[in-house]
Amino acid sequence: MGLRTAATALLLALPAAAVADTVRIATYGPDLSRKGPGLLLADIEKRDPQVLAAAAVIAHAEPDAILLTGFDWDHDGLALDGFAALISEAGLDLPHRFAGQPNSGMATGVDLDGDGRSGTADDAQGFGFFTGASGMALLSRLPLAEVRDHSAFLWRDLPGNLMPSDTPADAAAIQRLSSTAHWDVALLIDGEPLHLLAWSATPPVFDGPEDRNGRRNHDEAAFWPAHLPKAPFVLLGNLNVDPVDGDGRPEGYQALMTVAHDPKPRGAWQPPQDGANAVQNGDPALDTADWADADGPGNLRADYVLPAKDLTVLDAGVLWPDPETELGRTVQTASRHRLVWVDIRFP
Repeated sequence: MGLRTAATALLLALPAAAVADTVRIATYGPDLSRKGPGLLLADIEKRDPQVLAAAAVIAHAEPDAILLTGFDWDHDGLALDGFAALISEAGLDLPHRFAGQPNSGMATGVDLDGDGRSGTADDAQGFGFFTGASGMALLSRLPLAEVRDHSAFLWRDLPGNLMPSDTPADAAAIQRLSSTAHWDVALLIDGEPLHLLAWSATPPVFDGPEDRNGRRNHDEAAFWPAHLPKAPFVLLGNLNVDPVDGDGRPEGYQALMTVAHDPKPRGAWQPPQDGANAVQNGDPALDTADWADADGPGNLRADYVLPAKDLTVLDAGVLWPDPETELGRTVQTASRHRLVWVDIRFP
């Protein structure tokens, strides 16, 4: 039973898209990346409980289009097809799909991180132990049209970029900006395009005082204001930065606010604000990732759906129910991330 079923929707305070010109756009990090190629497909085929839970979460939310981040890519799209079949089995058909090879896990043959070795996960275009690791996928009820893939754009070519000044020339000559991908995918609504501008940024941590990952995370967001389509658009994905708490440079998010607006989706339930959460300053209802374990940074806002300023937002939410409920247990089993959805009125 999905969000658009009245009883459940009312219980969760997540109202459904109710009129014909309303479109529900979502993003979700379902934790569907594994330690090697083919392992995700194997888990899908054996109906792993975590995989089934992620499919159930998506079916419950009933998006018209959803971006998945942290989803392993394979050349023939077998994992994506298999996962879409599980979502359909759970009650939601998303027949239109796109997934391209991500930069994560794409070998370069160059020592990108300057540790004196090449060929490690840190030397791929984006961190990854194998080709296709932790990619992205877009699934939709509505047809997809043109895709513009900006993933080969070089970091050094971004005006005003924050690439560390001591980056070796051979690394700068090949280093792509996207740690995963940057896509502009046209979603067709009654034949008119709504552009979904999708990306999944590198975490702004796991580096040294040079803050290479933090700088790249910032620039992955700063890319979009100069590369907007001349049509309605929605920015969405895992920005991997909280505007208030945690590490990272919130200026990247702030740059997006010059072209989009933030509906600030809220969850229906918030975990106890103790431990790492106790020292945070942001509104916990806006958090989208559960990192409140013993050595974690606390719960943070990482996942976003940001419509263009001229689009009307009708409703928005984070699917974070009470973990003592059946749905809450499913959400918790599926992923540390929570699904974020926004209903917009398409012009």
